[in-house]
Amino acid sequence: MTKLEIVSTCVIRSQKSIEKKIELTPWDLQLLTVDPNQKGLLFRKPKHKESSEIFINRLKISLSITLNYFPVLAGRLVASKNSDDDTLSFFVDCSNEGAEFTHVTAVPDLNVADILEQTYVPKIVKYFFPLNGVRNYEGVSKPLLAVQVTELVDGFFIGCTMNHCVADGTSFWHFFNCWSEITRNSDYKLIVNKPPVLDRWFPEFVASPIHVQEHDVHDDEYDVPLLEERVFHFSKENIAHLKAKANSEYGNDDQNICISSLQALLAHLWQSVIRCSCRCDTNADETFSFKLLIGTRPRLQPHLPQGYFGNAMHFVDVITTAREILEHDSSWAAFQMNKVISMQTHEEIMNFYQSWVKNPKILKNSEVFVNSLIASSSPRFNVYDNDFGWGRPVAVRTGAGNKHDGYMTIFCGAEQGSIDIEVNLAPQTLHAMGHDTKFMAAVTKIHEIV
Repeated sequence: MTKLEIVSTCVIRSQKSIEKKIELTPWDLQLLTVDPNQKGLLFRKPKHKESSEIFINRLKISLSITLNYFPVLAGRLVASKNSDDDTLSFFVDCSNEGAEFTHVTAVPDLNVADILEQTYVPKIVKYFFPLNGVRNYEGVSKPLLAVQVTELVDGFFIGCTMNHCVADGTSFWHFFNCWSEITRNSDYKLIVNKPPVLDRWFPEFVASPIHVQEHDVHDDEYDVPLLEERVFHFSKENIAHLKAKANSEYGNDDQNICISSLQALLAHLWQSVIRCSCRCDTNADETFSFKLLIGTRPRLQPHLPQGYFGNAMHFVDVITTAREILEHDSSWAAFQMNKVISMQTHEEIMNFYQSWVKNPKILKNSEVFVNSLIASSSPRFNVYDNDFGWGRPVAVRTGAGNKHDGYMTIFCGAEQGSIDIEVNLAPQTLHAMGHDTKFMAAVTKIHEIV
């Protein structure tokens, strides 16, 4: 049985200390009690590889330099008591207390193929990430960034755990892109990617800091059910077919209705989940919610600055019943998504922001994850250009954080135009999907094309 052994753990600090206090926005604060963002990349070892000691040391040096640009990740959260109304306010102190860096080896042996070629994601993958079980509000004492490099026989996995109150997916991959670029450049310089914009955005009508009730900042009782995890790969051609079908039935140029590739793909997956759940005695008249994360950067007028570092997103719900999903084809479900997403204008975003300030609602796992599917991340994120100097990654995987029955993570595929969706479901549902011929007709085996 493979075990992970810790070789070393240390703290990496920025080479430049700054005094900066960053107040948190509603987009940040809503995530206080959920888990951090955990994403990581799998690499093959180059044929002419340097020693592990040299390679690990180079990653530590480049991480320290990268933190010069991202000092928020070397800081800590601070919870400040407001005596006037007995509430809390949170901000990030760029104190340079440092990020955590851990080097781990898999013994006696674990190969890249052991990760890539399994139908279901091996359980050991969740241990490729640090700070498992930590909630975001614990950033007052825990690192806001922790990195774990797990060494395999013929590869390695770089897993990052980043406090979700500090950064969303866009900002997470901005950091990862910069770190990989700095590492692969012999002079450790940042040339291609731009430094982040650290100041948070607050509308004129919102005064900071924002106050939240102290009793809302606590763990809620939520037992994670038994889950299986599988990555479904969809080729560019199969996605185009789903999109064309959806638009032929529901697209309308005159009404400016154009169903996107991702909407068509998620609807295809949604219908299969419902169909396979119903085989497992799900009530067909029960209401289901598909929660979508809406990025606000391009929707605000004017747009947030390029490189805005923090959270800029919120959830929207596409609500229907299992019966409605099953009585229509997936194009109908895609159209329902399209209608909800098209309503997310500048005005809607400002309404969310303003209403949240008046009545803060911190997300709770026990509330978010009931009778719902959730799609997070984006195929637009630059995942496969993260070359640390020994080639592109061969796969992306996520940690255990925020996993529940129906949680999906979307990534671009290894080849241009393709999409991978990592799906977490009850074992019986996920197994049934693997035998759902209508759904699987659009799926391509990943290890056949990597």
